[in-house]
Amino acid sequence: MDRVTVQYFVRFRGNKVLLQIQLMTPKTNGLDRALYEYLLTVSLREPPILTQLRQETMQQPMSRMQIAPEQGQLMALLVQLLGAKKTLEVGVFTGYSALAIALALPPDGKVVACEVNEEYAKIARRYWQQAGVANQIELHLAPALETLDRLLAIGHANTFDFAFIDADKRNYDLYYERSLQLVRVGGLIAIDNVLWSGRVADPNVQDNRTQRMRSLNQKLHQDTRISLSLLAIADGLTLAIKNS
Repeated sequence: MDRVTVQYFVRFRGNKVLLQIQLMTPKTNGLDRALYEYLLTVSLREPPILTQLRQETMQQPMSRMQIAPEQGQLMALLVQLLGAKKTLEVGVFTGYSALAIALALPPDGKVVACEVNEEYAKIARRYWQQAGVANQIELHLAPALETLDRLLAIGHANTFDFAFIDADKRNYDLYYERSLQLVRVGGLIAIDNVLWSGRVADPNVQDNRTQRMRSLNQKLHQDTRISLSLLAIADGLTLAIKNS
């Protein structure tokens, strides 16, 4: 996370007062501010609608859950490389990643999205509508495991081209196992926050969520059902291709 200073004027007792607020914006870990800004300058091609959504999300109390823009662009590129038409998202938040992926899909492509928070979903729907992709995003407002199990029960196993997991860490392993059943052979699963702000590498950190993330990382490393690579982008992104 990096700090961005936002300035604006308000009226207080008839006087104009300048307020400065520092907001946290997600970015790739380990890069200093100058190098990160250079990376964005020569790489990021963020559509204005995504920029607007990201800026609004920064005002949310839980804005740290927002993915970094360079990560969204990478996932959109991967979806294009796959020729994906059917994608899955576990954890929507305010809809940035779903929108980035939907914009990269062909007109007949679809994002099946899982979210439990109605307030976040309202923001997401508003931007999806403005971007003209609302008809390509099928939002399920329910616990993600219920939605994933329902998809399996009605015959969606081995039909998704791409899945993105970015939800509560307690159920990450369960989300991975369901996604592995839902994604086709040769399909791609992207798992967010696998570096967990560096806490996974700190033996002094032993909280439950960190230990769960460590366990999943170790499991993925040994899992012969997939080919994988952990990328040090944003907060760590594991890419796993489902093997035959």
